[in-house]
Amino acid sequence: MSIAITSHVIDITPAIRERIESRFEKLNRRQIALITPHVVIQKEGLNYQVEASAGVPGETLFAQAEDENLYAAINDLGHKLERQLTRYAEKPLAQRAQATQPVVEEEES
Repeated sequence: MSIAITSHVIDITPAIRERIESRFEKLNRRQIALITPHVVIQKEGLNYQVEASAGVPGETLFAQAEDENLYAAINDLGHKLERQLTRYAEKPLAQRAQATQPVVEEEES
């Protein structure tokens, strides 16, 4: 998978690229194709701000994380994307469960 990683403040080292790619590899376990994932790394004050967006069929996932440690921010970002991807994957099941429940009408006495 090709991940676009951009930053105007810091240089993207191989270790940073490897950490980001490993987090996205965990997302691939869901068997849902991520379309054009893009990660932006910024530094505001003492904190690193990491933003990611990735397309999935019919939607776009977006997450943002901030921490003093860049690697902690990347991990937090990965967890947020993982929760969104889980919600996206289970969405058809939830809709199907709601549609099959019969509507119960109360009888008046």
